[in-house]
Amino acid sequence: MKNLKIHTLILAALVNTMWTGCKELDLAPENTFTDLTYWSSEAKAQSVLNTAYSQMFDSNRFFYNEATSDNAYNGRGDNAGAASLAAGTYDPSLGRLQSEWSGRYTGIKTCNILLENIDQVPDMDEAVKERMIAEARFIRAFLHFQLMTWFGDIPLLQKDVTIEEAQTITRAPKAEVLNFILTELEEVSMVLPTQQELPDVEQGRLTSGAAMALKARVHLYESQWKEVVQTTERLISGDGFGNYALFPSYEGLFLPENEFNSEDILSLQYVPQLRTWGEFFDMAPLSTGARLNALAPTQELVDSYIMENGLTIDNGDSEYDEENPYANRDPRLTATIVYHLYDWEENGSSRTIYIKPGTDPDSSAPDEYVPGSSSTTTGYYTRKYFDPTHITQFASGLNLMLIRYADVLLMYAEAKNELGEMDENVWNQTIRALRERAGFEAGSALSFDASLNQAQYRELIRNERRSELAMEGLRIFDIRRWKTAEDVLNGWAHGAKFGPPSEDNGYLRVNLRSFDPAKHYLWPVPRDERNLNPNLTQNPGWD
Repeated sequence: MKNLKIHTLILAALVNTMWTGCKELDLAPENTFTDLTYWSSEAKAQSVLNTAYSQMFDSNRFFYNEATSDNAYNGRGDNAGAASLAAGTYDPSLGRLQSEWSGRYTGIKTCNILLENIDQVPDMDEAVKERMIAEARFIRAFLHFQLMTWFGDIPLLQKDVTIEEAQTITRAPKAEVLNFILTELEEVSMVLPTQQELPDVEQGRLTSGAAMALKARVHLYESQWKEVVQTTERLISGDGFGNYALFPSYEGLFLPENEFNSEDILSLQYVPQLRTWGEFFDMAPLSTGARLNALAPTQELVDSYIMENGLTIDNGDSEYDEENPYANRDPRLTATIVYHLYDWEENGSSRTIYIKPGTDPDSSAPDEYVPGSSSTTTGYYTRKYFDPTHITQFASGLNLMLIRYADVLLMYAEAKNELGEMDENVWNQTIRALRERAGFEAGSALSFDASLNQAQYRELIRNERRSELAMEGLRIFDIRRWKTAEDVLNGWAHGAKFGPPSEDNGYLRVNLRSFDPAKHYLWPVPRDERNLNPNLTQNPGWD
């Protein structure tokens, strides 16, 4: 599939990226993809589908989407536009907006080409064809969902379009796109196999459970609480969509030896040495071989982790010690974030990570916070998704989970609470189960508290999502749908307590953020798109 040349365009934006080398369709030149010559075998159709899989998502967005939220800071460069987006300093010309738009529509085009041409393949097994069609429809729905979430109204492309159509196409109402996505996911869930039905050689391919889980997430982002409950219950009960469960170890969940475990519903697939990602080269402590630190957790994320007794650190009874801030905390903190005096374990050995300035007995002090240096910009590094089997420059073949069963449980808990149906059974099935798996033991952290009202449980569940899913690229979508981005993305993002006591009690000021609720809840349609297609309207507040 690497040699496949796509011969027409999805939207006008793709003219710049895909036009060079295209020919008239009726010429059918040698070594060029055309409808007239390509669809001669099942293997070639599978190649097109493989390309669609590769266009779903990527590791750069997986990690750097976190820095568009209050969980992390992109302190060097503007990777995936994260620094500009978090600071609120962007406009419709930002490269991330264009790449998001054109990249998603490139994938949609690949799906539509497959769907419109697969019937040309001679003597193809009908069951195989039906499954491949379902996979392409899933990916097309997934890509429309990504676009809809960022931009709202978007062009809805249910078929391949000509260049002329691409230059005049209009944005479909969000409600129409939403209905299309949900219908597609429901229908393909009836065709795709369950996780348990996949042979080992097909692990990582789309399943009926993935379709249901994505459908639940779509409902969640639209605050359709009854539908969230109905959809997640189908996964929790099994109900023909596969059997999922929490993996016993939170830390182990993100290690390569545990890929395709019981919690993994949908993942980005990587292969050691053949298809790898390398973002950890700019995320891990420098003493472990990293190059520099470009993505670092914030103090706000660190502060969100509760104590082992279940209380938040600002609760007077929590026993939190600001001078020993990482003691007796939610075990997921240590599994996710590297802090001062962290015990870094790797391949049977361990080392202490010194980050506070002037504390490292090694004179080179590679991990210490130094303003303007290559070390951490916040006083923290990242541990979650560190691959101890990585090769040069942290190149990793570890899969990255886009949806896991823990998220299904959190979606269910949130929806039940919003419907006023949070009770001890729901709690035990969701929050208690997650905390037990994380390593909590105190009854005060594990027991259902009937004295809490709906608003208090809302805050608790939202914080549980933050702790469980931190550094997995989902926080930005939560604060957007909750409409709390205007609260948490205005003002300073902070780092560890390594600064002057007179300023924010010593917590580093690392990045000044700005979020305008009148316009920032939707991204602007990219400027180049509107220059090429005047029928594309703009979102409110943007020129």
